[in-house]
Order: sequence, then C-alpha cells, then structure tokens
Amino acid sequence: MPRPEKERLVNTPPLFNSFKPTGFVKSGLKQIVISLDEYEAIRLADYIGFDHSEAAETMGISRSTFTRLIEKSRKKLSAFMIEGAELVIEGGNVHFQDNIIRCLDCEHMFKTGIDKTFDECPSCGSANLIDMAGGYGHGRCCINPAGHGRGRQGNNGNGNRHGRGGRN
Repeated sequence: MPRPEKERLVNTPPLFNSFKPTGFVKSGLKQIVISLDEYEAIRLADYIGFDHSEAAETMGISRSTFTRLIEKSRKKLSAFMIEGAELVIEGGNVHFQDNIIRCLDCEHMFKTGIDKTFDECPSCGSANLIDMAGGYGHGRCCINPAGHGRGRQGNNGNGNRHGRGGRN
C-alpha cells in the first residue's frame, strides 16, 4: 500500500485556470492538466526564482520531491506550448495559505487570509464577490466548528477537500 501523499502548501490560488492558443476553440484542443502543486512549483522556481531547497521548504515538501514536481511541471508546460494544447490548472492535494477575493462588479482583487470572509468589496461596496480558493474546493474544510481557524473536519459540501478535484 503506497504512503499517503503529503499535503503541499500553495501560497494563493491561481488567478486563471485555463490557457489556450488564440484562434482555436477549446473543444478541438488536447487538454493538458497541471495540478495546483505543479503550478506552485513553477511559480516558486521560475517566476520568483527560488532554488529547489527554498521552494521545497515553502511548499512543506522535501527537496527531492520538489525536483520531481518541477520536472513534471516543466514537461507539461513545454507540451502545452509546442503542441498547441489547452492548459488547465486543477486538482492536487494542497492547502492554500492565503486567498484572493475578486469583485465581479469592479474587478478589484484583494489578498486575504484563508480563514477570513468578506461580505462586500472594500473598493466599491458590492456583495458580488468570488472566493478564488473556494473555486478549487478549498474553504469549509479549514474552518473549525466555532467558525474560525484551521481545523481539518469535513469537506466543502461537494466532496472536495482542499484543492483536490479541481474547480467546482
């Protein structure tokens, strides 16, 4: 029986979850799925510039696990670019450290703690908000019965725990 996969830490949810070449409809393209932890590996190593040890520590995994993860991620990204496929970010056994809330009325986005909720946009006062982490199955799984903090009971009502299973 394989050892259970260790939950990987992801700073914030991605702002976008799908990419495709211009001029092509999604239905005609091969789909390449990159998991949330693979996305985070690319963000840390290639976008921020962390070395493998720093990135592994940030994600709460070993350096050798990070190296395997980044190699897998880069292989998928190169296939996406060369083959002209659709790239989709979803799934993985992750826990977001922070969240991003987006207002659908004014498009204002703001970073917040994963355990904080907002009823209105601080920019325009609209209640039309999207919880970006919740779109990846993250949310109520980290709220304890008292309504705050990081407890590990249950799921978010649709069977997903943390980032497992992709967007709802």
